[in-house]
Amino acid sequence: MVNVAPDTTTEGERPNVSRGDGDTWFGHPRQLARLFTTEMWERFGYYGMRALLTLYLTKHFLFSDQTTTGLYGGFTALVYLTPLVGGFLADRYLGSKKSVKFGAVMMACGYFILCFGGETAKPVATIDGQRYEVQVQNFVDRPTSSGEEQRFVVAGDQRLLIKGNEDGTVSLLDQGGKEVRKIAKGGFEASGDRSMLFTLLMLIGLSMVTVGNGFFKPNISTIVGTLYDQGDRRRDAGFTIFYMGINLGSLFSQLLCPFLADHVGWWAGFGLAALGMLFSWSLIQFDGGRLAGYGEPPAQTGPDRSLIIYACAAIAIPVVLFLFWNLMNQPKAEPGAGIVGYLIHLPIMGKVLFGTFLVAIPVILVWSYRVGDPREFQMMLAAMVLIVFNVVFWTLFEQAGSSLTLFADRNTDLSIFGLFSISAGQTQFFNAFFIVALAPLFSIMWNGMARRGIEPTIPVKFGIALMGVGAGFLFLVWGSQFAGPDFKVGIWWLAGLYLIHSMAELCISPVGLSMITKLSIARIVGLMMGVWFLSISVAQYVAGVVAQVASVETVGGQVTNLKVSLDTYSGVFWKIGLVSAGIGFLLLLLSPLLKKWMHGVK
Repeated sequence: MVNVAPDTTTEGERPNVSRGDGDTWFGHPRQLARLFTTEMWERFGYYGMRALLTLYLTKHFLFSDQTTTGLYGGFTALVYLTPLVGGFLADRYLGSKKSVKFGAVMMACGYFILCFGGETAKPVATIDGQRYEVQVQNFVDRPTSSGEEQRFVVAGDQRLLIKGNEDGTVSLLDQGGKEVRKIAKGGFEASGDRSMLFTLLMLIGLSMVTVGNGFFKPNISTIVGTLYDQGDRRRDAGFTIFYMGINLGSLFSQLLCPFLADHVGWWAGFGLAALGMLFSWSLIQFDGGRLAGYGEPPAQTGPDRSLIIYACAAIAIPVVLFLFWNLMNQPKAEPGAGIVGYLIHLPIMGKVLFGTFLVAIPVILVWSYRVGDPREFQMMLAAMVLIVFNVVFWTLFEQAGSSLTLFADRNTDLSIFGLFSISAGQTQFFNAFFIVALAPLFSIMWNGMARRGIEPTIPVKFGIALMGVGAGFLFLVWGSQFAGPDFKVGIWWLAGLYLIHSMAELCISPVGLSMITKLSIARIVGLMMGVWFLSISVAQYVAGVVAQVASVETVGGQVTNLKVSLDTYSGVFWKIGLVSAGIGFLLLLLSPLLKKWMHGVK
């Protein structure tokens, strides 16, 4: 994933350090190599953890699909929201370098805490109001299932095999395969008895990662910006090199962390992510003076506020924990409650995100209309329209870590040419691989088209991206028609989806922040940057809601009927694929108008 952060460096932060001493790295300041490696190891930790998170929640803690994908969406939403606070604190008080160090330590602690998951939750079932023990045969607590697990309801001296039916009913079978009891749709509810202590530890770990990311993510990019003087033409190329570290880190971690989790245990996968984060911290902490003068705290009058900020960050951990807990336990709206009922029953996080986003857009536009000239207002209007479409793109693209990972685990044949198999968590590496492989080609293509005067406008690129993300889902649905008798799709159909999604990402991600800085009224560029990241945060939350629609009934972390699972995923992916393609086509129709409003901004 091309994760772009803004260059928020101000003139006052740029140190008087010579950059023309000949000590360069690929023609760039030597310090770029250290920052590149720091970012690579940080992303190694984050994406390694992310590759395991959804599977960890469903298989180890035995949370339902709905709870898992909702928590995952809330977590990633806050990951994109907290950098707004972390960036502000660094600019005003801490400085970028101290913020990066503190964030790295907190994230490493969060990953280490995730290693302590305790015993696997014990599956139970509630049948028509009565609670039963569930025994699992051939179960191994790992990301990848053997496919040989069987789950039995224990009723007195009987062990009855659980079998889900296509009509939503559940059959309980005796040892001879004869149906002993048939439970009506909705009468069978699977859950798990899990340790409250280890559940809280897991949520504390995620909370620490969330807060630490807020300090680390925006400020490592700011330090990169300080390496270049104003007007230095190497700046864009330097950030391109820097962002390649993101995808290199995620590429290797999404292969290695799931591998260790499968062959050693969950703790080993999360532990490797924590080690990656510690490597990242050590590169900044022990820089040998190479970063002296870069990312230093701004000049301040009065006492040092660092300890107070660190204490407030520690206090923020239980606040984030409360938001996660509320997200997991918020009662759902009753059927037929309508949109008002749905909004009333939104978790606190959902209310805050949606409320802030829905208020920010019209308020900023009204302000722009009152203080700006017609040209500035039209440019701001174009920016806001593209921000809204940006929410749609990332909502669907970010199914990778939730519904697509569960699809890979349940309905994908993970064999590679029959030689070996990968795990469901490792399938997320496809995106990073395709980005690394295709980014240089796309850069050459855009430059070549620009020289010929035929490069697509920003709205057209956004429209292509939306149609592309929809096409990826439709491609996978097409592949589901060729599923085998085990109701599993060949892995190359899933790889094809990631290929299409990666090409779509390269149309939208690199140009988004640049577009915001060029279209915004100068006085509120920082605010507009905040709205941009807020839009991505909202998209992450909505992505969890969309993934909840694809929820499948599970017992002990496994679906009870693979055909029902395949049909559910195919139905949801078909709908969101068509919707995304249609919205992308709508944006293409609007692109001439948006181009006019942008007044020459490219």
